[in-house]
Amino acid sequence: MEFMKGTTGKEGKEIAEMIQLLDGKAAETERCKEITVTTEGAVHRIRKMGELVFVILRKRDGILQTVCDPALPGMAGLKEEACVRVTGKLLAEERAPHGMEIRVTEVTILSVPEEALPFPVARWKMNASLETRLNRRTLSLRNLRERAVFRIQEGIARAFRDYLHLQGFTEIHSPKIGSRGAEGGANMFRLSYFHRPAVLAQSPQFYKQIMAGVFERVMEIGPVFRAEKHNTKRHLNEYTGLDFEMAYIRDFSDLMQMETGFLQYAVKLLTEEYAEELRILEVTLPKAEEIPVVRFEEAKKLAAETYGRQIRAPYDLEPEEEQLIGAYFKEHYNADFVFVTHYPAKKRPFYAMDDPADEKYTLSFDLLCRGVEVTTGGQRIHEYTMLREKMVKRGIGEEGMEGYLEAFRCGMPPHGGLGIGLERLTMQLLGLTNVREACLFPRDVKRLEP
Repeated sequence: MEFMKGTTGKEGKEIAEMIQLLDGKAAETERCKEITVTTEGAVHRIRKMGELVFVILRKRDGILQTVCDPALPGMAGLKEEACVRVTGKLLAEERAPHGMEIRVTEVTILSVPEEALPFPVARWKMNASLETRLNRRTLSLRNLRERAVFRIQEGIARAFRDYLHLQGFTEIHSPKIGSRGAEGGANMFRLSYFHRPAVLAQSPQFYKQIMAGVFERVMEIGPVFRAEKHNTKRHLNEYTGLDFEMAYIRDFSDLMQMETGFLQYAVKLLTEEYAEELRILEVTLPKAEEIPVVRFEEAKKLAAETYGRQIRAPYDLEPEEEQLIGAYFKEHYNADFVFVTHYPAKKRPFYAMDDPADEKYTLSFDLLCRGVEVTTGGQRIHEYTMLREKMVKRGIGEEGMEGYLEAFRCGMPPHGGLGIGLERLTMQLLGLTNVREACLFPRDVKRLEP
């Protein structure tokens, strides 16, 4: 069995800064331990305990406990989800979140809600269905667990950008309105662009290939649009793509090695700097030290023979097959990721490089994470004549592709790249059951709001 091995290459937080401030003063006199601070936040929860009121504030980086006298000015009008500014003494308190609290001396109400929330966002788990949470997304995202998902997602995108920057990639921003799609087929959103037909980009594929001939290594984080009438737990009609393209590759294993390095970097970053969010979500991140590599036909055979499943789709992996392949490599290699390589040419786009050893297959791959495909990539055709021959063979015309083809006529280096679905990767890393849970404001076949 072959394995992919990768290479691994602060932001300030207000609560962390408060803890450091408290720790720094703790070694000084008793008088200095009482540090006066002013901070703002939303009232997450109010607990009345006799002569004291505990007001839990929700801040950008967690929750903060404050202790108030109910007789303080402003306390009478305080309610959950009000936005406030408080001033008081910062004190160590081991029973409070983060081991500290503020004994409030002054409360200023900045705003109060006009109505009660439709569900209790302060609860650890909201008693609301996914549809209800999505319909009222502007409110449900205030829940700490819901919010933690997107802090983790931020970390994934941050790791992608930071790691590739360390590897010499240039970040680009390609247009999302074009004259034709990169992937072909009918799954394109069509629109009128000043009385001319246009489409929303299915991917930045053509542009990142062109730019690989300019900068050699390019990456992009941006929206991707697919007009597929699906309504599954793993598909969205608009999602965020993490894309990169590399020139002067030896073969497509260079791409898999680069992705392996990114995953290792991401796991390390999330473990070190997003530990609180991982704790809130009760998540154990998958292992990415070594990633097994298996050919497409062998993967299908393993799934069929090991689990007694008949092969029905000879040119692609069905979702159930992906799950079984993921289960096989988890059971036999304790691997959460697996690269499946050499996909059939019938299921890959025209720019995919055919395998010289057998042109029925391509020098391409998918990455499965815990039994779900999260990446598609591969080596591209870089010779103009070969590219044109493939287009003619597929019945693909040149209209709308003149700029793309010009780059190849004038010489392109050997290159390849990949695309990762950010929401789907987030879903798999966190063990979510529906990709919509990993999208701030999902767009699917039925949803256009909020």
